Amino acid sequence: MNLANIVQGGWDAVGAGDFDRVVADYSEEMIFVMPGQTDVLEGRGPFREALNGLGQILPPGFEITGLRNIEGDAEVVSIVDWKSSKITGSQLAVLFRFEGNKIYEERWFIDTEQWNNAF
Repeated sequence: MNLANIVQGGWDAVGAGDFDRVVADYSEEMIFVMPGQTDVLEGRGPFREALNGLGQILPPGFEITGLRNIEGDAEVVSIVDWKSSKITGSQLAVLFRFEGNKIYEERWFIDTEQWNNAF
C-alpha cells in the first residue's frame, strides 16, 4: 500500500466516525500539531481521546468539499478544500510524515486568523 492510500483511508475513517481505525495508522510516539503550530498532542492515546471531541475543535458547519493527496519521500501532504457556517470556502494543508507505514507526525497548516473567525 502506498502512503497516500494510508492517508486517504484515514480521511475516510474520520468521515465514517471510525476513530479507532484512524489511530491504527499512527505510531505510539506520534505528534499532532494543530493550527497555529503551538498546540501539540503527543502520543497515540491523547490523539485518540482528542478525536472524541472532534466536533468541538472544528468550526460549526465544517465540511470537507475536496481532498487531494500528494505523496513524497516518507510523507504525504493533503490539500483540503473546506467550508463552514461562516466561511464559504477555503483550503488548508496537512502534512503526514511516516516511519515505514506508520504516521509519526501530523501537522496542520491553515490561515489561523480565518480559522479563528470561523468559530
